[in-house]
Amino acid sequence: MKTRIISAAVAIVIAVIVLALHKTFIFELAIGFLVVVALWELFKATKLDKLKVQTYICYCYGALVCIGHIFDSAYKIGYSRLIFILFILAMLVSFFREHESIKYEQILQMFAFGYFVPFAFESLLNMNAHEECGLFMIVITLCGAWLADSGAYFAGTFFGKTKLCPKISPKKTVEGLIGGVLTNGVLMILIGLVYDYALDGPTLNYFVLFLCGMLCALLGLVGDLGASLIKRQTGIKDYGNIMPGHGGVMDRFDSVLIVAPFMYYIFAMGWII
Repeated sequence: MKTRIISAAVAIVIAVIVLALHKTFIFELAIGFLVVVALWELFKATKLDKLKVQTYICYCYGALVCIGHIFDSAYKIGYSRLIFILFILAMLVSFFREHESIKYEQILQMFAFGYFVPFAFESLLNMNAHEECGLFMIVITLCGAWLADSGAYFAGTFFGKTKLCPKISPKKTVEGLIGGVLTNGVLMILIGLVYDYALDGPTLNYFVLFLCGMLCALLGLVGDLGASLIKRQTGIKDYGNIMPGHGGVMDRFDSVLIVAPFMYYIFAMGWII
């Protein structure tokens, strides 16, 4: 328990510093670091890390996606398309060169991981590009992905009886899920009120914010169960140990990978702000 508390405290301090510097290149570098580590953990778990050339191609692509956000937006669209094309070409050429030792299923799996992880984390960078509300978008997205766990934990502890997915995540219950969904909706409204009134932010659509909070809890659960299923099938307990007592980047950000693209879409449509 002591290790978990110290690890969480250190992580919170680092997160606060990174968020405070969200308008500097530090933020893009931090997200790029998370992308590369998350990919490394996935490749290691699925034994794809033995394909050295292909893993490095995926790492480079993930890092370059994030670094591209340091540039002016006028160049970013062309840049992102260029590096995506180069990513595909590099992966295909590496497959052609090693087709006798690499199966197409492995290449397709690496394509999926190599594209999806940067895409999901990039949603946070796209939010950060908003001049006035970028930080709020990022913070409430992370809260939407993480706070449901607290509500689910307490609801499951006191009322949990019906197992949700016992073979994938034995501790999760239907009652805990309901508690997490409702709690997340309420907490999202509270965070919005603080931003709206205490920090003099723009007026928010609280009804949509409440719905998004509940949907984030459900989407976060999908990401959590998906990551847990991979761990079950690969026989590992945690993806890594970058946060002692808490696991790796994938253990902490599995729900964010699904919630972040969803919230970016909601913000882009102008349904909350």
